[in-house]
Amino acid sequence: METTITKIEGKTVVAIEGRVDTATSNELNEVLAPLAQERNTNLVLDCEEMEYISSSGLRVILGIQKTIDANAGTLELINVQEAVKSVFNITGFSNFLDIK
Repeated sequence: METTITKIEGKTVVAIEGRVDTATSNELNEVLAPLAQERNTNLVLDCEEMEYISSSGLRVILGIQKTIDANAGTLELINVQEAVKSVFNITGFSNFLDIK
């Protein structure tokens, strides 16, 4: 898994490439946690190149969403592939995540 961080129009965009699984979820958390702790942050996860997400990856996303909510920020997921979107739907994550 690889991540690329860019700032676009007041938003921090993190492009995620590859698999988010047990082996890579801690790495993703290390990238996202500091960004989520910023007050009023507008974080966008670009999932166009994310091939897979496991339960450990879902835990990271859930933790990031909770941190962002506590800091009055926003989290959006964009360009989510159908296979990953299906995981979000099955697990109920699509009920509270802002997926575009």
